[in-house]
This record gives sequence, structure tokens and C-alpha cells, in this order.
Amino acid sequence: MIYHLMLALGDQIPGTDVFKFITFRTVGAVMTALIFVFLFGPRLISTLRLKQGKGQPIREDGPQSHIIEKQGTPTMGGLMILSGIIVSTLLWADLRNLYVWAVLFVTFGFGTIGFYDDYLNVTRSSSRGFSGKVRLLLECGIAAVSIYVFIRIGKPELSSAMAFPFLKDTLWQMGLLFIPFAVLVIVGAGNAVNLTDGLDGLAIVPVMIAAASFGVIVYLVGNARYADYLLLHFVPGTGELAIICGALVGSGLGFLWFNAPPAMIFMGDTGSLSLGGTLGAVAVAVKHEFVLAVIGGLFVLEAVSVIVQVISYKLTGKRVFRMAPLHHHFELKGWKEPTIVIRFWIIAVVLALIGLATLKLR
Repeated sequence: MIYHLMLALGDQIPGTDVFKFITFRTVGAVMTALIFVFLFGPRLISTLRLKQGKGQPIREDGPQSHIIEKQGTPTMGGLMILSGIIVSTLLWADLRNLYVWAVLFVTFGFGTIGFYDDYLNVTRSSSRGFSGKVRLLLECGIAAVSIYVFIRIGKPELSSAMAFPFLKDTLWQMGLLFIPFAVLVIVGAGNAVNLTDGLDGLAIVPVMIAAASFGVIVYLVGNARYADYLLLHFVPGTGELAIICGALVGSGLGFLWFNAPPAMIFMGDTGSLSLGGTLGAVAVAVKHEFVLAVIGGLFVLEAVSVIVQVISYKLTGKRVFRMAPLHHHFELKGWKEPTIVIRFWIIAVVLALIGLATLKLR
């Protein structure tokens, strides 16, 4: 809205040309989202604590220390993150850009699913939400709609193609197969972040690192000059997604203020599912699905640990890890929660640097 207002007033107010630059508006989105969460976060936490009473139900089969230390902490903190992202994006983005609306659709849709799941958890005082099959079906439907939009507005040679890191001219024209592949990326990213969200501050910082990295990627991919210089596939219009990435970083910073150990609030599925879905949608839009697997490698490790644990137990009756997801394994090995969180943050930074390096190694 600010962007369109400044364009309309461009002839009357000097200096408004700066609002045409994505970099300026991205910084504006970061600061707006951060301030928004700071202002409204405490009130939301007080309201959720009052409404939820006992707070987020703690897994009975999880580490026993969580039952003592985390009992009573309210959940649904993802509401403050989502609000910050949506408000900031609507203020600073070019709302004529369909990529923006498609990604926001995933953000809001996945957030709604997560909110309903959190609501059932709290009202039933159980860590089980609604049917996993129904939830997965809804996620796939939302992802498919956004992918359809990407295909319709994208360049014909790129719209249903898969690009590969390190290979500058290689594209796999997948045709209709691109839809299930892209759905898998978006839904997988959402649930991988969801699995990672198990310790105070563990998920939000790697999410911000990934969002900042993709903010750089979408800016480069959406700029014909930079894309040509770096031998990237130019995807017109995707540069505007840097606004969403910036809004996510700003909201994440604000949320971390309240989620830092000991957490005053948990993001819940409301936050983790929507943030992961957002990253997945952005990656699909700019044809960097494989780079997401690198930059978001921490989320991949957490998800794979659960898959390996389940398969191993069903086939052999034995567990590979003491507990899954992976961060619980290290908890049961005696690592302190801050140690796990900070070391996982370090891993996230290293993986992000490796992912960004793929932009030049072509």
C-alpha cells in the first residue's frame, strides 16, 4: 500500500523514487514487521495465556524435563509472526505481482491449518491434533493452487521445469510431473520446519537464516542483469518476493525476543507449518528447490531422523536414535538445551553459506 501510494504521489513529493527499489522496501518490510511484533506481541501472549490456561500440551513420550520446564507455556505464537508478515508485505510489496499473492496464499493457508491443529491440541489438552491424512490433503491442495499460479504466470520454458545447481543451462521439462514434485517441496518444507520446532528458539533462527538467504536469491533471480551475470535462470517478477522474505526475518526477530530461553510463548504449528510452507513456495517460484534442501539442510536432517526412526522400528523393532526428531536424541545424550540450539544455529549458518555459494559455482 505504501508502495502504490508513493508511486501515485511521485510527481508531487520529491524523493519518492526510492520506493521503486526492492532493496529499500525490503528493509522497510523488515523494520515494519519487527516493530509490529514488538508492539502487539506482549498483548497477544497475555491473551493466549489467559485463554489457554495450561498452555501447549507437552508430549508424554518426550523428554521428561519438558513436562516440568515447559508446562504452562502458551502456544499459537505463530499468530504474531503471520500477522507481521502479512501486514508488512501488504504495506511494502507491489500488490499487482501474482507471485506475492501466491506465496501469501501458502503462508496464510498453512497457518490456518496449523492454527486449527493448535486449537484442537489446546482445547483437548492433548498433543494430537486433527487427522494427519486430512491435514496432509489440505496442505497438498493449498500448495497445488499456488503452483498452478506459478505455472500460469511463469515463462513457458521455465514454468514446469526443474533447474539444477551448478549446471547453468540444464533444465528438465517435467510437464505435469512438476506439480507433484513442487507440492512435495512445499509440503515437505512445512512439515520439516514443524518437526524442528521442539526447543526454545531452535526453529525460528534457522528459518530466518533461510529466509534471508532466499531474500538474496529471489532478488538476483528476479533481476535480469544479475541473473545473466551469475548464469541463473531469470524469473521475471520474483524479485518482489524479497519483501516477503524480509517481512519473515523481521517478524522472526520480534518473535525470538519472546521465544528466547526460557520461552514466554511457542510458535506452535501455526508458525512452524506456515513458515516452512512459505520457504518452500519461494524456492519453487525461483526454481531453487534443490538449493532449499541445502540451505534448509537442518530441517531435512530433522525430518529424515523421524523417517529413519519410524522405518527402523517397524522393520526391526529397534530405534536408530534415542528419540526423534534429532534434537531430542541429543537431549537424551545429556546435551543441555542451549548447547543443542546454538550448535544447530551454527549448522544452519554453514549450510546457508554453502547454498549461497551455489549461485556462483556454475
